[in-house]
Amino acid sequence: MSKQDVVLGQDGPGGCCPALLTAPLGEDRAHELAAVFKALGDPVRLRLLSMIASREGGEVCVCELTPAFELSQPTISHHLKLLRQAGLIDGERRGTWVYYRVVPGTLDRLASVLRTPAGTGATP
Repeated sequence: MSKQDVVLGQDGPGGCCPALLTAPLGEDRAHELAAVFKALGDPVRLRLLSMIASREGGEVCVCELTPAFELSQPTISHHLKLLRQAGLIDGERRGTWVYYRVVPGTLDRLASVLRTPAGTGATP
């Protein structure tokens, strides 16, 4: 089982991850989600994820990501590694370069955890 299956792929009663307002999180699930939010809690990683997710065609070469930051290539690679470990992105080596893409469905599943359930009276 891959890390992304553990972090965001668990099915709840509604066919996906239950929202925070529909059921209390168990300890294991809270630790898993905290790891994802921790990965997103760094501005560089959040920008990297945004750059990858918003790219036309759905993938970006690391050679295009590194120049966007005033950081060394090993530092960018470290941030990408943490996003991969959190199950948010995946990469494929092609020759000397790695191409990154968002793991399909992970952002929707993450958003569903934070979504206010319909009929709770909360404003959208």
